[in-house]
Amino acid sequence: MVSSISGHQTIISVGLDIGTTTTQLVISRLTIKNVAPGSAVPRMEIIDKEILYRSDIHFTPLKDHDLIDAVAVARIVATEYRAAGLTADEVDTGAVIITGEMAKKDNARNIILSMAGLAGDFVVATAGVNLEAILAGKGSGAARYSKEKHRVTLNIDIGGGTSNIGVFREGRAIDTACLNVGGRLIELERGGDKIVFIAEPAQEVLNQAGLPLAAGDRVSLTDLKTVAQLMAECIVELISTGNLSGLTRELLMTPPLKLDYPVEKVMISGGVADYVYSDFNPMSVAEVSGYGDTGPLLGWAVRKQMKAKGVELLKPGETIRATVIGAGTHSVTLSGSTISVKEENLPMRNVPVISPFPGGVPGDVEEIKTLIERAIEQVTADGSVDQVALAMEGPQEPTFEAIRTLAKGIVRGSKSYLEEDKPLVVVLRKDCAKVLGQSLQVEIGKEAQVVCIDQVRVDEGDYIDIGKPMFGGRVVPVVVKTLVFNSSGIGSK
Repeated sequence: MVSSISGHQTIISVGLDIGTTTTQLVISRLTIKNVAPGSAVPRMEIIDKEILYRSDIHFTPLKDHDLIDAVAVARIVATEYRAAGLTADEVDTGAVIITGEMAKKDNARNIILSMAGLAGDFVVATAGVNLEAILAGKGSGAARYSKEKHRVTLNIDIGGGTSNIGVFREGRAIDTACLNVGGRLIELERGGDKIVFIAEPAQEVLNQAGLPLAAGDRVSLTDLKTVAQLMAECIVELISTGNLSGLTRELLMTPPLKLDYPVEKVMISGGVADYVYSDFNPMSVAEVSGYGDTGPLLGWAVRKQMKAKGVELLKPGETIRATVIGAGTHSVTLSGSTISVKEENLPMRNVPVISPFPGGVPGDVEEIKTLIERAIEQVTADGSVDQVALAMEGPQEPTFEAIRTLAKGIVRGSKSYLEEDKPLVVVLRKDCAKVLGQSLQVEIGKEAQVVCIDQVRVDEGDYIDIGKPMFGGRVVPVVVKTLVFNSSGIGSK
C-alpha cells in the first residue's frame, strides 16, 4: 500500500523464492523519492529499505518428482501473510522467482504465473541459472563487498539442485556459471539410510564413483561421503582452473568460468552454506539425512575441499536467504526522456537488464562487440531469458563519431540475438538516445525493431517496462523494477 511520509513515498514489496528444497518469503518496505531537480523529468529512486518480515523456511511441496503442488505453495504464502499481519491489498509489488531443480518441473511456469496474482505488479521469472547466480551474489552481500573492498569476489550459492556461481567486481557481475551439484539430488528417508530418489545429475556422480546405487537401496556413510567429495571437487575445480575433469564438464549447465581475473575473495550462500561454515562432522547416515537429503554432508565436503586447496572462505551476510533477499524487493522509477522508438514495438514488460560495460563504454568497435556478445550470452544461453535490455552510461564523449562507433559495436555484438527477430532495447544514462537510436537503425535497417531511451538509471538485474510514447512521441513512461540486494535491515541500492 503506497503511503507518503514527509514528502517521501513508501511501498510494500514481497519476494517469494520457490527453490529445489525450500520455499521462503520476504516482506520489505521501500522508501522512494523523486531525486530530480524541480523542473526536470521525475526520477524516483530507492533511498531506504527495511525488511519487515522473513518467513519460516518451508520444504517446497511436490505432488511427485515432476510436479510442484501449487495449492500447497499458495497455502504457504497465505499462512505467511497472516503471520506478518498483512493482506494482499496492502502489497504494492514483488517478485516470484522459481530456482534450481524446481525450474525444470513440468508445471513450473504455471506455478509462478499463478503466484504472480497474489498482489501488485509482480516481476515473474523462472530464474535461469545465470540470473540466479547474480541474484544470490547480490543477496548474499558478495556484490556489495566487491564494491566496498575493491576485491573481485566470487559467490557460490549451493542449493538443493544447483551450485550457482557469480563473480563480482566493483559491485557488478563479470562472470557466471552453474553446476548441477546440490544437496537434494539424492533424497533419503529422513533420519534413515534408505535412498528415496536419485536425480539424473547425481546418477552421473554415482557412475563416476563406481557405485551401483538405486532408489530403495540402503546406503553407507562411506558411499555418501564419496559422492559428496566428488561433488565438492567439481565445485572447487570450476572456480580454480580451466582444466576441468570429464565429470565437471558433464555437470556444467553453462560455459565454464572465464577466470581471466583474480579471484580475491570467496563466499558461499544457499541452503548448504550453513554446514560449510559450521564444525559439522558426520558420524552416521542418520546425522546426514535429517532433512531427507545429503545437504549437510555436501557442506562438510565443500569445507574440507576448500581447505585442502587453500581457499579461504569469507562468510556472507546472508546464506540460505540470499536469493530471496536478492530477488525479493523491487521498486519503480518513472519516466525517462528519450527517444528513438517505434510505437508498434511498445509496450514492453519485464525485460531483464544487463550491463555489458562495467568499466565504461570502450572506444573500439571490436571490444564493444566482444563485451556485448558475452553479456547477452550469459543471460540467454540457457533459454530462460528471451529478451534483454542493454544498459550503459553512453560514450565518454558523446560525439557523433563516438556514437557511430558504439552503434556499430552494439549491432555486431547483438548479431545472433537480432537474427531471432528480437527488438534491440538500449537504455542510456546520457542524453543521446535519439542520435544513437537513429545510428542503430541505419546499421540494422529501417525495418528493425529498435527502442533506445535515455536519462534512465538502471542496473544489472533490474527489470524494465516501457510504455507507449506520450506528448507527441517526445517521452515514454519507463518503469524500472529495481531488485534491492544488500542484506542489512536498511540501506540503499
